[in-house]
Amino acid sequence: MLALLVLALWQAIGNWTKGVAVSPPLQTLIYLFGLLRTGMFWDHAAATLEAFILAFVLSALIGLAFGLIFGVRRFAGEVAEPILAGFYTIPKVTLYPVVLLVFGLGMSAKVAFGVMHGLVPMTLFTLGAVRSLPPVLIRTAKVLRLSPGRTMLWVLVPACLPDIVNGLRISFSLSLLGVLIGEMFSSQRGLGFLLVNGMAQHNVPLSTAVVTVIVVVAITANTLMLRIGGRTACRSN
Repeated sequence: MLALLVLALWQAIGNWTKGVAVSPPLQTLIYLFGLLRTGMFWDHAAATLEAFILAFVLSALIGLAFGLIFGVRRFAGEVAEPILAGFYTIPKVTLYPVVLLVFGLGMSAKVAFGVMHGLVPMTLFTLGAVRSLPPVLIRTAKVLRLSPGRTMLWVLVPACLPDIVNGLRISFSLSLLGVLIGEMFSSQRGLGFLLVNGMAQHNVPLSTAVVTVIVVVAITANTLMLRIGGRTACRSN
């Protein structure tokens, strides 16, 4: 039902703008099928995928580590949490000149911009999950004389898994957004560049087709992670 409503709205906007701003669904799908047969599209998609995987993995691993450390060390967490929350509210686009100055053009800047978007939510979700755990878990780990690394790996991560999955879901979407924005500003490769290039050339079917691919991938990944999160929550309960 929701899909039909979206298609109807899409068709209405396409008809209202007469294809100047958004191409209608049928025209977009026809163009997309032709685009998927070209090597050019897959080269740009591969560039985006490479940058996104690096950004997402770094966001997930660093955010998980920071969240666990700040969650266990209460004072450090109380200091870091408002700083991270404040950084999270800053429009990251305003920091892009700094990213370019530090990392230059190319892959490193896109990855850095993706990490800037995805790191904070992963850290905050993990930090909040550790704080909400019963203190007896950490006390038991101390009684068993587990090292800090083993305590995090064997005790904290399994207990916080549902919240960690939710953090991964948000980090996934924001890391992808960061990489795409990075490609739109200063890159000659990637789906973000392809989108801006279509807009600059007034190629509405190209821009709409690229947006369609991005939306479908994002919705599919988000749906899968929601199901995984639901299953992990059921198992933890």
